[in-house]
Amino acid sequence: MGDKKDLLEESRQGEVLHFNADDGTKVGKKLYIESYGCQMNFSDSEIVASVLGKEGYTTTSNMEDADLVFLNTCSIRDKAEETVRKRLNSIKHNNKKKKNVKIGILGCMAERLKSQLFEEEKLVDLVAGPDSYRKLPELIDDIEDGQKAVNVLLSREETYDDIEPVRINSNGIAAFVSIMRGCDNMCTFCVVPFTRGRERSRDANSILNECKDLYSKGYKEVMLLGQNVDSYRWSENKDLRGRALKEAPRDEVVDFAKLLVMVGKVATDLRVRFSTSHPKDITDDVLFAIRDYKNICNYIHLPAQSGNTRILEKMNRTYTREWYNDKVSRIREVIPTCAISTDIITGFCSETDKEHADTVDLMKTVRYDLAYMFFYSERPGTLAQKKFEDDVPEVIKKKRLSEIIEIQTQVNKEQHAATIGQTFEVLIEGVSKRSENELRGKTSQNKMIIFPKENYKIGDYVNVKVESSTSATLLGTAVEKVNY
Repeated sequence: MGDKKDLLEESRQGEVLHFNADDGTKVGKKLYIESYGCQMNFSDSEIVASVLGKEGYTTTSNMEDADLVFLNTCSIRDKAEETVRKRLNSIKHNNKKKKNVKIGILGCMAERLKSQLFEEEKLVDLVAGPDSYRKLPELIDDIEDGQKAVNVLLSREETYDDIEPVRINSNGIAAFVSIMRGCDNMCTFCVVPFTRGRERSRDANSILNECKDLYSKGYKEVMLLGQNVDSYRWSENKDLRGRALKEAPRDEVVDFAKLLVMVGKVATDLRVRFSTSHPKDITDDVLFAIRDYKNICNYIHLPAQSGNTRILEKMNRTYTREWYNDKVSRIREVIPTCAISTDIITGFCSETDKEHADTVDLMKTVRYDLAYMFFYSERPGTLAQKKFEDDVPEVIKKKRLSEIIEIQTQVNKEQHAATIGQTFEVLIEGVSKRSENELRGKTSQNKMIIFPKENYKIGDYVNVKVESSTSATLLGTAVEKVNY
């Protein structure tokens, strides 16, 4: 979908994920993992580390020490695939002298480009899709036996609900918890349904147990993850599947609102976040859960994609501009302090200047707290690629993207300036990158605040008064520690 522009957070694309084995772990070969793209990929890398950890693998932050190198990939944008291809070529070149090093490609790009990467370009020794991580030990054995090591089969059942993820690069404070996989929405621009398969929700009891376990280990925040978390539906009744589950009476089903409450009740000082939500599934019950539980964060990612109804219909987003506006109004009515973020695509197939102006108007009207902005790039295999002509010139796409970036930058400056003098409860996540004498943490609204360390420590909740700001960060002073 083009270049991602995240105005408030540093991109995690290409971040190296690694963990150090506990003293009791069996010493064996070493694994090196890099993850690209969405938070689900980072969560999946933790599952991979767990699966291979049971096989005696320890992970390393130094690729040169590794016997096995994995890249967990993203196919959502052309640039992401280009980045991975360049990285694979570099790894292949640098490891020529180490003949025993095996290279594997995981995730969405693996599923989509298995033939090219494995057979034509010969860049990798192993290809594993998002639903085949349990099979990694067998695939590695296939490599060692000189056999083809490919498994990109999509599953209607796999949720990895019985695997305890290894918390990679963890600060010991915040952790990902995957609650569902796949997507049924079939937005015409999106490749996810074809690379990650149909929606299936994880056992609610296993989610709750994982959150309880994390809290017992000192974690103070969980991020519930899924392609569309608010589509979550699960039942103890195993006969309820597919459409039957979606149409089952509410008292027979744990939906996302009920799950939020269940996790929110684990502990009053365990913060609960979630991502990503589809606007059509943000119900009043979800809003009431956020309103009624202080530890469920006042932050909703509500991807609009476009501000024009015709383009939204062409994207198969299932809502109009007017409906989306009403949803934003309802969120702010029920949760006045709720921050809202979004995704925007400029230059989608046949988009006119007037239709782009509707997106500009949407951004000025809603005044998002954060926006992930892209220009459209056609993804092979999507419905848009099959049905529509990618007819907006790239120079126009980028011009439109620059316009909305400028708007969002100004909105962020104004929003942050308006917080000066206010006090927010902050969960301290780590030491500031600016100085070892400063700490950083986020508010319930997902705003980052930097403040002097004093006697506070990572994991504390503190009230922080904002004294100044930039377009990306708030700067303040801690007033007092919050005790629960």
